[in-house]
Amino acid sequence: MFLICFLTDYDSLFFFQAEDGIRDSGKEQSGNATDNEEEHYSQSIETAAEFLAHDTTTAGDGDEDEDDFKDANKEYTSNPYGDNISMSTAFNNIDAQVNKGKKHTVKTKQTVGITANFNQDLLSSTFSAMPTHNPNLNLFSGFKTPKIGSSRWGNTKKFSYLPKTTSIDEKERYTEYNRNASEKYSEDEEPEFFNSNSKTSKDSFDKSKFGESAFYDMFENYYDPYPSWQLNAPINRKEIEKIFDELGDVFKFQKDNLKNMFDYLLRMLDSRGSRMSSLEALKSLHRDYIGGKQANFRKWYFASQMDLEDLVGFKNLKKNGHYKKASKNQQQNYQNNNMYQNNFDLTCAEEKWDSNILNLKCYDYVVQIALYLLCWGEAANVRFIPECLCFIYKCALDYFYFLKKDLESETNSDTLGKSPTKHIEIKDFLTHAICPIYEFYLTANYESTKNNTYIAKENSHSKTIGYDDINQFFWYRKNLEKISLSVTLNNEKCYLFDYEPHIRFLHLNRVNWKKCFYKTYKEKRTWLHVVTNFNRIWIIHLCVFWYYTAYNSKPFYTHNYRQQKNTQPTTQATYSIMALAGSLASLINILSVLGEFSFVPRKFPGAVSITKKIILLICIFLINTIPSVYIFGMLPLNYQSTFTLGLSLVQFIISIITVVYFSIVPLNNLFGFSYRNEKVRRKYLANLYFMSSVVNLKDKALLASIGLWITIFFLKFVESYFFLTLSLKDPLRELKIINLTSCTGTTGFSAVFCVRQTHLLVTMMLFTDMVLFFLDTYLWYIICSATFSVFRSFYIGVSIWTPWKNIFSRLPKRIYSKILYPENIDPQKAQFLVSQVWNCIIISMYREHLISIEHVKKLIYSSGDSVDANSVHKTTLKEPSFFISQDDRILETSLFKTEPEAQRRITFFAQSLSTPMPDSCAVNQMPTFTVLIPHYNENITLTLRKIIKEEDDGFSQLTLLEYLKGLHPTEWKYFIEDTKKLVEETEASVSSFSSSSSSSIMSGTTFLKKNDDSILPYFYIGFKTATPEYILRTRIWASLRTQTLYRTISGFMNYSRAIKLLYDIERQNSGPEQPIRTFEQQKRLEEPSIVALRKFRLLVAMQRLKNFDQEELESTEFLLRAYPEIQISYIDEVLNPVTGVLEYFSCLMDGSCEVSANNERLPKYRIKLPGNPILGDGKADNQNHAIIFARGEYIQLVDANQDNYLEECLKIRNIMAEFEEMSEIDYTENVALGSEPENKVPVAIVGTREYIFSENIGILGDVAAGKEQTFGTLSARTLAHIGGKLHYGHPDFLNTIFVTTRGGVSKGQKGLHLNEDIYAGMNAILRGGRIKHCEYMQCGKGRDLGFGSILNFTTKIGSGMGEQMLSREYFYLGTNLPLDRFLSFYYAHPGFHLNNVFIVSSIRLFIAVALNLAILINNSVLCYYDEHKPITEIRKPAGCVNLIPILSWLRRSILSMFVVFFVSFIPLCVQELTERGIWKAFSRIAKHFVSLSPFFEIFVCKIYAGSLVNNLAFGGARYIATGRGFAIVRTPFSSLYSKYAPVSFYFAIILALLLLITSLAAWDFTLLYFWFTLSALLFSPFVFNPNQFLWCEFFIDYKHYLIWLFSGNSSKSKSPETWIQYIRDLRMGITGSKKKNNYLELTSLSRSHYKRPNLTNKIFCHIFPQLIFIIMIFIPYLFISTKNQTKGANPANALIRLMLITFGPIIANATILILGFFFSLFTGPVLSTCMKRYPSFISCIIHIFSLLDHIFFFNILFLLQNWDVTKTLLGFVLSILIQRFVFSITECFLLSREIFTGKANTAWWSGKWLTASLGWHIFSQIFREFLCKIIELSFFACDFLLGHFLLIIQLPILLIPYIDKWHSMMLFWLKPSNQIRPRIVSVKKRKKLRFTVQLYLLVFLIFSIFLFILIFGPVIAVKIIDINTKDYIPENLQFLIQPLEHAGFYDKGLKAYKKMKKKKTMV
Repeated sequence: MFLICFLTDYDSLFFFQAEDGIRDSGKEQSGNATDNEEEHYSQSIETAAEFLAHDTTTAGDGDEDEDDFKDANKEYTSNPYGDNISMSTAFNNIDAQVNKGKKHTVKTKQTVGITANFNQDLLSSTFSAMPTHNPNLNLFSGFKTPKIGSSRWGNTKKFSYLPKTTSIDEKERYTEYNRNASEKYSEDEEPEFFNSNSKTSKDSFDKSKFGESAFYDMFENYYDPYPSWQLNAPINRKEIEKIFDELGDVFKFQKDNLKNMFDYLLRMLDSRGSRMSSLEALKSLHRDYIGGKQANFRKWYFASQMDLEDLVGFKNLKKNGHYKKASKNQQQNYQNNNMYQNNFDLTCAEEKWDSNILNLKCYDYVVQIALYLLCWGEAANVRFIPECLCFIYKCALDYFYFLKKDLESETNSDTLGKSPTKHIEIKDFLTHAICPIYEFYLTANYESTKNNTYIAKENSHSKTIGYDDINQFFWYRKNLEKISLSVTLNNEKCYLFDYEPHIRFLHLNRVNWKKCFYKTYKEKRTWLHVVTNFNRIWIIHLCVFWYYTAYNSKPFYTHNYRQQKNTQPTTQATYSIMALAGSLASLINILSVLGEFSFVPRKFPGAVSITKKIILLICIFLINTIPSVYIFGMLPLNYQSTFTLGLSLVQFIISIITVVYFSIVPLNNLFGFSYRNEKVRRKYLANLYFMSSVVNLKDKALLASIGLWITIFFLKFVESYFFLTLSLKDPLRELKIINLTSCTGTTGFSAVFCVRQTHLLVTMMLFTDMVLFFLDTYLWYIICSATFSVFRSFYIGVSIWTPWKNIFSRLPKRIYSKILYPENIDPQKAQFLVSQVWNCIIISMYREHLISIEHVKKLIYSSGDSVDANSVHKTTLKEPSFFISQDDRILETSLFKTEPEAQRRITFFAQSLSTPMPDSCAVNQMPTFTVLIPHYNENITLTLRKIIKEEDDGFSQLTLLEYLKGLHPTEWKYFIEDTKKLVEETEASVSSFSSSSSSSIMSGTTFLKKNDDSILPYFYIGFKTATPEYILRTRIWASLRTQTLYRTISGFMNYSRAIKLLYDIERQNSGPEQPIRTFEQQKRLEEPSIVALRKFRLLVAMQRLKNFDQEELESTEFLLRAYPEIQISYIDEVLNPVTGVLEYFSCLMDGSCEVSANNERLPKYRIKLPGNPILGDGKADNQNHAIIFARGEYIQLVDANQDNYLEECLKIRNIMAEFEEMSEIDYTENVALGSEPENKVPVAIVGTREYIFSENIGILGDVAAGKEQTFGTLSARTLAHIGGKLHYGHPDFLNTIFVTTRGGVSKGQKGLHLNEDIYAGMNAILRGGRIKHCEYMQCGKGRDLGFGSILNFTTKIGSGMGEQMLSREYFYLGTNLPLDRFLSFYYAHPGFHLNNVFIVSSIRLFIAVALNLAILINNSVLCYYDEHKPITEIRKPAGCVNLIPILSWLRRSILSMFVVFFVSFIPLCVQELTERGIWKAFSRIAKHFVSLSPFFEIFVCKIYAGSLVNNLAFGGARYIATGRGFAIVRTPFSSLYSKYAPVSFYFAIILALLLLITSLAAWDFTLLYFWFTLSALLFSPFVFNPNQFLWCEFFIDYKHYLIWLFSGNSSKSKSPETWIQYIRDLRMGITGSKKKNNYLELTSLSRSHYKRPNLTNKIFCHIFPQLIFIIMIFIPYLFISTKNQTKGANPANALIRLMLITFGPIIANATILILGFFFSLFTGPVLSTCMKRYPSFISCIIHIFSLLDHIFFFNILFLLQNWDVTKTLLGFVLSILIQRFVFSITECFLLSREIFTGKANTAWWSGKWLTASLGWHIFSQIFREFLCKIIELSFFACDFLLGHFLLIIQLPILLIPYIDKWHSMMLFWLKPSNQIRPRIVSVKKRKKLRFTVQLYLLVFLIFSIFLFILIFGPVIAVKIIDINTKDYIPENLQFLIQPLEHAGFYDKGLKAYKKMKKKKTMV
């Protein structure tokens, strides 16, 4: 039997040679296979193997040694040739002709070419140096693992990496680089590239000195890099070269920039020229860049009114665009121009533009495009400022054309009387034009330090001039006129536009940009953004909620309401009170307009006048309000007349009209305003082009969008009214009639609050119901959008429920019709072509170890002989039975029983081809594209140490390799089989695998049973002999199953393989292939690689390459050897020895680059930058610096944690067709105007699906994967159709020209653009681009797998959303989008995050409502309530209150909350049902619930909400490296506590105490929901922490927790993470830190750690919410303290009691701190010299005293509350809240910035203030530190008690048998046999470990018992001994004791009510 096992690995398929057949090494057989079987299967995969074989880079099987690898990276290039005129010569010629007054022209000529011969020596040396055994093989696109040949690696000791050395110092390196960069082109020599010794006679080729040819030179035959731009081109490459030379001489562009942009342009022309005529390719490119209606430059030109400047000049125009007074001759000249009258008609100007474009020559097309690209290529960070770049380009273009035209002598003089400019010289373009703007931005955002480092300024976004502010400056003529120069003439200010257009470029370096730029939008950190941007959301919800609630709250506006009569209000009162919704809508819009006034400076020319809006809104507000003022303020409530009834009815109608109008019309378009209005269109043209060019939906999409939202709100309004509002009707009525009169239990003014208990309860209930009203909308949005997505999936055919049968039997036909380029050919040939595609797919899966050789035999096409009617033998193809046998029931077959990944890929491939797909084109005609991968510090490959080494700290017992083997047992099995067979090829002495041993390799258990020493090493580490090649194989196997850069690159290099395969298939003739000559075969092997090089580029942006460590450098070098054609861009830093300044360069290298003397690759391009390009959060800057090295018309953005597959890459041509630019017809223009049709709207972004390959890797990985899948598939499907999809970074395809001319693929302002990718999507929408989504292609993606990494990502996204809400993009979208598009945008993006805020807020509101209701119930006699009886019935017993309807409302509301929370599982459930079936959906959701995923979802919701709220209040958004490794390491308790206590634990423990009080006062089963929620907030970090419940680790962890608590207070503390540092970090978030201690010793930009938040934000976002919550708890505490009816009892003073318990601990702590301060001051300096830990000892004593102090006062409160648990807990919680409130005020108003080093803290405990290096701050720091220590002592008591509480709760779980295995199975979804094994340690270490565990178990038990006795001992003792403690309290303190309350005639509370109801029922 023939085995494909000879392929042995990912990287080297056997290759086919016509004369030799299958290679000899592939003829060996195993088992009992026959020769006939071998021949049969070899023929079946012959074609596939042939293609894939020459597609690999192999290590070879020859006898070459290790040095071949070292030589493989040598670059072989030839000298430039051609009779080119140098830049300086060209410039001189131009200048000479200009001076003579002659017009200079460049003649277009067709270059026939230069005959030359191939240099055989060069070819030989090239191939001999490459790492391959056969020079005929293609040298690129190796597969996933290098083929290891035994003979080659026999003498190899180590893989040849390039070590990082420092042999050349910085000065030599700088000199070498600058010498290389300053080389001049050879002007006299024209070396021959070909010589007469070539094998073949070649025609001459126009080989460019600028174009890339490094890879092309390695082939035996010469291939033109730009074959579509050849002899028939309207302007040949020689002339384009001369243009670049000329531009380089004029503007002093860098040499490498000229080379890079020349290749960039020629590849773009080649890409378009391959599918249209060369002339049309050039014209279309010019239209897209410069002249077309959708070209950004054209839009800027007219928006900034540069057409008027070019016609008459700004100086001759008034601000309104009219002429200034001029001489009669000037007026006559202007009026003679009939195209422009006084108002300068825009249409006429555009027609003139189109006419000029049509008259351009090809030379002009190239000049204009080339100049733009060259400016863009050196623009660096200015690329983020597209209109600024347009301005620079316009100045440069004017200057260039000035040098090209005839000049009269008088034009050389300065017509404006300014100084002559003819002597001004341009140093270089970068310094002249780019550096001034870059330096302005740098100094505006960063400040330098003494050591040449930069830190971010503390200015808020609203005071920082960012990229967008600079960019918007160039939108308007008014701003351009104010561009001033830094020089003056005759003491007069000089302006740039005082000069003629052609000489403005010369003065760009003299512009004073500091006086030009200003804020054009203020990103103030305020919630007013949420009101302004989303005003229609608030209007729709609040106004409808008002209508509903006002109608059902009639008792509140009824005159003398009586329950027995159910008195009704007057009709006019009902109408009028409801009509106030119009006033509310007007008020919201008034606030929104005020927000616009606050955010958009009035000096900004794009600011729209708001005076008219404000006046009209106030008028509408008054119209809606005055009738209510008259009816309720001037008339009695029971008054009614016809006039007032009519007035209220008219008011109500006006209200409805107002609400509907304000809900529909965007804020910007209120009262008929529109940018498109002809009266203002010219003035606000920039606003129209750059802010609101949103493409309108049409036809079905518009109908679907409107229909979806009508459905959502119809269902929402109906459900909300009947479920929410009606349930509130009875509670409001009952609370209205309650009259609290028995508030006699306390003295003072407590009774005032007591009687208002019901008022507070009503208010909180209304707010709670309003929050639920908002949440309901999101619920219905999820349900309806999921339903819509399901129907959409049925429509396009991606659901398994779609009735397309036989997807597998039809798969071959669909492959031919949709993947291949269909032609009219016979079926036999079609089958032959399809077989090649299918076989390559199957073989690629085999080589990735996804399937076995048995699967391959069943799945591939095989060849056989048949005899026709004429007895002629023919070779036929046998279709695999797989296509027929499946019958669409692949899930029921046993073919892929243990291969789920292969099953998934094949199934999706078959399903995807059944969906609609655009037609593809020929490979030669497809556009060129680039895959861009930004890389920071992600793993490139995994080292052996990483995959087999355990953690040293004892927090992990599982190696990564063991975990991967457990996750992928079958793939590990196939990998071992391949490795074993490779060994068999190498060592004949080793026996081959038998069939039994193959089956025994399934699991480690079977291996152990076999007891085969030869197999065990393979199973455990993948190899037996530790040679480099086998180690490398194991490393790569692991790297391809983790989230590494190598996995991403190897996956996306499948594009190259797919292109080669498709090209090879297209060029084949019908019938079987015949033997061909060797030379023709060589060319046949080379051509697919050439096409792949032309059409595809993979670019990795490694910004840190120069800072890589040795391990990273070796991995990078391995990438270049495995895939030599990948391009790696990086940032080089070189210290200029002359200036002492770091100079930065943007560099590019690949596998063809030479290696320098210091073992570093020399870059292919090295372009100097104006400074450090990383000015933002990193990723956007990394993409921006690398994007100039991308090639082609489209860019696919992917992250370094993604993957791709060969079968998906075959669809690349279909994806390209989605951009609708695949033919010349797509570019057809209106010939009369020379522009594209009006309805031609560019497609900016095409999104694709993502498969999350990290699913099923434990519960957390699967939850993260599920969220990504539903958002990227289910939601994207709906959003793309209704126009709500944006760009989310990956794996979207972007239109290169569209995005690069509009600011790039992302935005890069630090902090503000944290979520950088989404801004490209918003930018595309606002500037008139379309965003599409395709369902038929998907890429793999990895997601975070651990609790911490997922929450880091969540924090980043939440903080980034806070920044987005501040951004101008949200303002433009929110105030301009039509209603349906606005709703789609809101609920898909900010609505999700605000929904989380509402959910978290509702938890606090609900518990507060439940607490107040429970206190009211517990202290009231409840009426018997029967909902079926009329409400007018007399209440019994007497004096009762009817609170049961309120309790029913609470239950219903909690049910609503429960539904809202669990609706988050609907998308995943629907997604699984749609695409995988019922069983898969049920099993996955079931596993989620069993694994406690709801716990995790609750915690994530809190993190989302907290991140957003904190960011809007305080800022601090920053990039967080999440880390996407496997979560197999136990996180210490102290780390979990310090990370999650501020965001969750403190919040949850307070609410848990309040919920405990509620449960004790009035228990109800619905409270279980909140207990579950709070348990999740408290214990989720521990539930999802690996190894959390291992006995030994638990108590070792406790040891570290105690060390964390008590260390850090002495200078000798070694631990970087301590409790004191944690507290200081929390405090610095409020106070900020001193900047001078914040400088980082780095040679790069860094940000200060803690900025001081705005005082207003601290008050309203930090202090005010605490005050509100205190009031919500304070009133029920006073109520419960005053509501007693004990006769003869003396009233107590609850307020004084509360103040005593609140401030008593603070005073006690202050006292002990003062004593401790003086004690340490006098003893510390002396004793600390002999006792290094003396300061820590002092601090420990005082902290323990603080703990005892707080426990003591808690027991005092218990005593004063007469040992009442409920009242004591409520008072305790309230005291904690008041303390926290006082501390917050202290931190906000009294504390200065924190000293970052913590020296003041150390000085306090050691007494060494004089040596603390505090300078004059020593006097203020003592008092400041005293205040800090008071706060710290209270926090210490809290953290000590809370930490021990969390640990004590977990202790019983440790006692459950095998809990560690159950817990691991829940987290990792691994069987116990594949789980954690006991750690192997030495006997000595085991004894030490056992002693440590026993010791800290004892300590833990002692502390726990001690705390229990201190806290609960007194109350237990009092209850047991029955002591009357009141007798022991002094008489003068008796007023503090709460009197005992005795039951009255009727029992109070819910229990009494239930007894009464039970008796009634029995009766």
